[in-house]
Amino acid sequence: MAASAKSFLADAGYGEQELDANSALMELDKGLRSGKLGEQCEAVVRFPRLFQKYPFPILINSAFLKLADVFRVGNNFLRLCVLKVTQQSEKHLEKILNVDEFVKRVFSVIHSNDPVARAITLRMLGSMASIIPERKNAHHSIRQSLDSHDNVEVEAAIFAAANFSAQSKDFAVGICNKISEMIQGLATPVDLKLKLIPILQHMHHDASLASSSRQLLQQLVTSYPSTKMVIVTLHTFTLLAASSLVDIPKQIQLLLQYLKNDPRKAVKRLAIQDLKLLANKTPHTWSRENIQALCESALNTPYDSLKMGMLSVLSTLSGTIAIKQYFSSAPGAAATTARFDLVKLAQECCYHNNRGIAAHGVRILTNISASCQEKDLLPLEQDAVFGLEALLVLCSQDDSPGAQATLKITLTCMVKLVKCRPHLSQSVVESLLTQLHSAQDNARILMCHCLAAIAMQLPVLADGILGDLMDLYKLIGQSATDKKQELLVSLATVIFVSSQKALSTEIKTVIKQQLENASNGWTAYRIARQASRMGNHDMARELYQSLLTQVASEHFYFWLNSLKEFSHAEQCLTGLQEDNYSSALSCIAEALKSYHKGIASLTAASTPLNPLSFQCGFVKLRIDLLQAFSQLICTCNSLKTSPPPAIATTIAMTSGNDLQRCGRISNQMKHSMEEFRNLATRYGDLYQSSFDADSATLRNVELQQQSCLLISHAIEALILDPESASFQEYSSNGTAHVESEYERRMMSVFNHVLEEVESLNRKYAPVSYLHTACLCNAVIALLKVPLSFQRYFFQKLQSTSIKLALSPSPRNPAEPIAVQNNQQLALKVEGVVQHGSKPGLFRKIQSVCLNVSSVLQSKSGQDYKIPIDNMTNEMEQRVEPHNDYFSTQFLLNFVILGTHNITVESSVIDSNGIVWKTGPKTTIFVKSLEDPYSQQVRLQQQQGQPPSQQQQQRTAYSRF
Repeated sequence: MAASAKSFLADAGYGEQELDANSALMELDKGLRSGKLGEQCEAVVRFPRLFQKYPFPILINSAFLKLADVFRVGNNFLRLCVLKVTQQSEKHLEKILNVDEFVKRVFSVIHSNDPVARAITLRMLGSMASIIPERKNAHHSIRQSLDSHDNVEVEAAIFAAANFSAQSKDFAVGICNKISEMIQGLATPVDLKLKLIPILQHMHHDASLASSSRQLLQQLVTSYPSTKMVIVTLHTFTLLAASSLVDIPKQIQLLLQYLKNDPRKAVKRLAIQDLKLLANKTPHTWSRENIQALCESALNTPYDSLKMGMLSVLSTLSGTIAIKQYFSSAPGAAATTARFDLVKLAQECCYHNNRGIAAHGVRILTNISASCQEKDLLPLEQDAVFGLEALLVLCSQDDSPGAQATLKITLTCMVKLVKCRPHLSQSVVESLLTQLHSAQDNARILMCHCLAAIAMQLPVLADGILGDLMDLYKLIGQSATDKKQELLVSLATVIFVSSQKALSTEIKTVIKQQLENASNGWTAYRIARQASRMGNHDMARELYQSLLTQVASEHFYFWLNSLKEFSHAEQCLTGLQEDNYSSALSCIAEALKSYHKGIASLTAASTPLNPLSFQCGFVKLRIDLLQAFSQLICTCNSLKTSPPPAIATTIAMTSGNDLQRCGRISNQMKHSMEEFRNLATRYGDLYQSSFDADSATLRNVELQQQSCLLISHAIEALILDPESASFQEYSSNGTAHVESEYERRMMSVFNHVLEEVESLNRKYAPVSYLHTACLCNAVIALLKVPLSFQRYFFQKLQSTSIKLALSPSPRNPAEPIAVQNNQQLALKVEGVVQHGSKPGLFRKIQSVCLNVSSVLQSKSGQDYKIPIDNMTNEMEQRVEPHNDYFSTQFLLNFVILGTHNITVESSVIDSNGIVWKTGPKTTIFVKSLEDPYSQQVRLQQQQGQPPSQQQQQRTAYSRF
């Protein structure tokens, strides 16, 4: 049975999803009805996997009803299994359609004589609180069970009370007094009080309830000074304040008071933990006095562990708006001492013998340097750099996990500092390179990542540094441990970043030699991938070529072969030279030949599960762009090969179109401009469909789009319409932060081309050789920048997809749904958002936009003249997914008899309000039939043949 259940739960085919879902459910149902307890339990615990695979209400509803039956009649162990399944599948609970029936079956067990059965039922009810928040019978049972004499039942009642309080205002108001009586009652044992107090964190539904709960907690803190009670009460106090928001400043003061005055370390630790929570959640509520008090406590405490905790709170605050409030004090004595304290603390801790404390000290200094630009804070930059260098020396020699964590903080601070203060980059990079030789392997990997991150932002790695890096590379390549492999990739990345113009043959030989000596194929592939990202296509091509014979499946072979061809194509474009247009054409033709081979190989590498749609789209656009560039150069050359005829001026005067005097080139240029605009639109579509792409990949697509727009603008400004061309909207924004060398080079080409076009514009009448030369040189300049294949081309870090289900839906997809033409069709659209391993890594779904349209495919019956509005349906709705599920309905009219094609397309809107066309698109057919009454009337008319239509109409009206 287990094997067959597994086979049913294996990946379903595309067309047979419903059938598979039903068969899987039937298989599990068979297990539930088995006489053996083991098989029943196995069937129960398989349900979460089923819900994950088929997350639509129709299946989830029937599955939960079956589980409720098991809960009602099974033993306590089975009930416990059902409870665990319910808790695991919490986000699917709202898809239960028959909530009353489900609750009735579960609730019947509450009247059992067995306290354990009652306890499991209470926990079950608590787990379902989100769908039954206002069920009075559940509220009553919880209230009753709090008075039980059985400990297990009381604990279950406390769990349920906490869950219901979070969901229901009525329940929270009703239970608050009961809980306060129990907490203050002398008969309640202390361990039970400790479990009851956390319920008060949910009493935030209105101001009066929150206020009374705070008063009770205030009394408890003073009445019960024992360590455990104070810790639980203070933490509940913090959580209540964080939810109700209005009391956060008071809570910060209370926690600081305990931190300063309470001698117990456990209480101090809890106060620090809660202050960290409030620093993350609401940094803007921290006043200068609060930060000052925390600094004083940190300066005065003799314990390193507490000092480290307080510094971690301060380092969190230093990265937020709180630090600006702290330094923007009114000038005066108080201001200077306050300013002095945080800086003094950070400077004191920078060289502390405890690594963690030093890391927080350095982080505070870095954040102050990055966010505060005041004159008297400028010397802190040097303090930050010295502190970072000292920590780097200390941690790079140590292989322990603690040292690695500290090193990560240090390197992150270095990147941040260099980004905000570029003039410090040289000293930071030099200290990194110096330490790279003597550091441990783990530290070296992290340091290489840091170097690459800095070099991507600023061109700080000079060619002189390459020698050192190559020596280190030779040294590492002699052993083949996993760490060494990782280090080879990191070092190669730094080498590629530092020599982005072109790699010398010597460097290529060294890299290949080391890879042959001591590396596996995966390392070579990763290095090739980095070379493709950095634009070193000759190196990448050689590595892909060497890997072709080392892969196990033909899909991988075709994938590597396509990458080899793309690298070769881009390598062909590096030989371009300005003013040499015939060689440019032959280079582009050679590149296109490789690209066409590559796209054929790439198509062969795609599978139904991995269709490589972004990669194919990106490469097809690149091919079309190269063809458009080639066509533009040919068009420019045509001014020489077929100059305007002698009568061109006369034609221009008679047609009233001045451009006609240039001959056929004017029409060709118009076509060329439209082609580039069309390409820009297609790049925009590719951008919109790449919801899961990282920001660097999206920026790359945007740069390709901008290059198309630039060329179309240049054609318009130079040739087609020089008078009305405007350069304002295209002027570059110099302050924008450039993220990579590729972007920096592209932007400089854009600016150069715009300057050239602007200097030629309106000086000479179009079309002269100067104009065509300017356009050709612009094309060559754009192609000379090596294309960067960004991360999303190779690797998908975030994965998001939407599954739609339409009802009514036909049994057979080709079969139409029958509907009468005098009725409306209610189309229900349900959907599930599915995520990969890292949901929301780059962007999150805020809402889903559903677009429904219908088109008449074939008419049946007589052809009446019907208003155009009735022929199509066009509707759009936005729905917000809850627990990754959404549903909505559309009412559609089908007045015209015949077959209609309904298309439902979904797109998503992220948290910034940007629309992404992710799909999917689903189609169903509807057949509009004539209603029986109209049909009967029509038949009678045809048989009786009335004398005159006008007369019949008149008699019909004369009845009224």
